[in-house]
Amino acid sequence: MNLTKTMMSAAIAATLAGAAMSAFAQVPAGYPADYQKIIDGAKKEGKLVIYGATDSKATQPLIKDFSALYPGITVEYNDMNSTEVYNRFISEAAAGGNTADVMWSSAMDLQVRLASDGYALAYKSVEASKIPGWAVWNDMAYGTTFEPAAIVYNKRLVTAAEVPQTHADFAKLITNEKFKDKITTYDIEKSGVGFMFMAQDSHEYAQFGALEQALGTARVRVQSSTGTMLERISSGENLIGYNVLGSYALVRAKTDPSIGIVLPKDYTLILSRVLFINKTAKNVNAGKLWLDYMLSHRGQTIVANDSKLYAIRADVKGETTSADLIKVIGEKNIKPVPVHPIILQYLVPAKRMAFLKQWKDTAGKK
Repeated sequence: MNLTKTMMSAAIAATLAGAAMSAFAQVPAGYPADYQKIIDGAKKEGKLVIYGATDSKATQPLIKDFSALYPGITVEYNDMNSTEVYNRFISEAAAGGNTADVMWSSAMDLQVRLASDGYALAYKSVEASKIPGWAVWNDMAYGTTFEPAAIVYNKRLVTAAEVPQTHADFAKLITNEKFKDKITTYDIEKSGVGFMFMAQDSHEYAQFGALEQALGTARVRVQSSTGTMLERISSGENLIGYNVLGSYALVRAKTDPSIGIVLPKDYTLILSRVLFINKTAKNVNAGKLWLDYMLSHRGQTIVANDSKLYAIRADVKGETTSADLIKVIGEKNIKPVPVHPIILQYLVPAKRMAFLKQWKDTAGKK
């Protein structure tokens, strides 16, 4: 999810030849025999349009593998930030024109809002039982990843003794003069995922008001993009980033010796990119294939080992899996954001405005 990136479309097409046609016709092992109807329907449609807030680089391995499994379907992936995904879909749906077949975004609350407002198709994935119960809502909205909200810091400029291990440590540290104008986080007015993380913090962290005040004292610098935050932390322009999407940070840390990462020991928020099929999708069968693929063991293995987005399935092996992350943080300290309308409370206009006003009056003051 590169939140400053302008909308980009990536179309990947596979030519359907005689040998490939045979491969296309195969029902995945363990699926019901009548699943062939969905495969045949998708083959006739020949296309799938996805609006997503996941970096194209991370998405390409999934699209490539899906195309190998189901050749003949052209996948058009539109890469936007999380707020753009929502706004574009809403405006196109209202106009009655063509829009996405599948919506896939890290702004969980906005995705659940669309699903609960009647935009999602009710479809029970054959893979639904393989993901946690909190990651599915009404056979409409499905969580596909297991990504932590992290504290990211510059290893060259922040000493080992200074590195915060909890939210309270972080709030205390950033009131030091050294960190004034050197803290970064998401712009919660522009970033859907940033707003959601902060709203969840206000629910989970009893001293959230003090944290906001500390961010204000430090004169926090806000960005709409994970990539921009990581660049500024790496360069030393900023020293610490708060609520940074951990999946992207951990990938960056493997090649950037300046990047250090903390998964808070008091609690770590877990985000799951929510996927749903548009109720009025033009290519509805292709959408069903994509959803089932994304939740399948094969798809989740790509999520973990190629896309590096953290697989949500517990039976997937690799570096970036939910099982490994739980071992690192501890199960009692994992706080998944549920795929459920309960997370919509801060999207109620009056409550959202009050939350943003409080933010501006405390953390947002300069």
